[in-house]
Amino acid sequence: MAGRIAARLKELGLVLPPAHMPVANYVGWTKAGNEVWVAGVGPTWGQSVRHQGKLGGSASMADGVAAARLTALNLLAQVSQAVEGDLDRIERCLKVFALVNSTPDFQQAQVVANGITDLLQEVFGEPGRPARTAISAPSLPFDITVEADAVFLIRE
Repeated sequence: MAGRIAARLKELGLVLPPAHMPVANYVGWTKAGNEVWVAGVGPTWGQSVRHQGKLGGSASMADGVAAARLTALNLLAQVSQAVEGDLDRIERCLKVFALVNSTPDFQQAQVVANGITDLLQEVFGEPGRPARTAISAPSLPFDITVEADAVFLIRE
């Protein structure tokens, strides 16, 4: 990985985790024209889960935001595969759909999901600010704290 975005990641002290391998019958990403659709990822480092628990329960807001930031790095790890490591080919993040594992009374999924979109904007500037949906979920696979999928616009 070389280029402007790689330099920006380094400047921010961020390292992309190894791309998570699917744990069921799906692929990590797919391309359609000049869009890359990234499947749901969570706060993992490779196959190791780093953040578990429910917001409003065992996970604090700081835990949730940290989980969201790692989830954003995992979105980038997946799209990096699609662009053969050249993150400069990413024109913008078009859409993020974020799920926050939370108790029924937790009402700040949008604040947790800011961890994803804030990181994308830190890395890409305004093109990193996508349309976004953020909702609470009663449970997520492996009890992960956050899961998100995304669509990226890329240059061929």
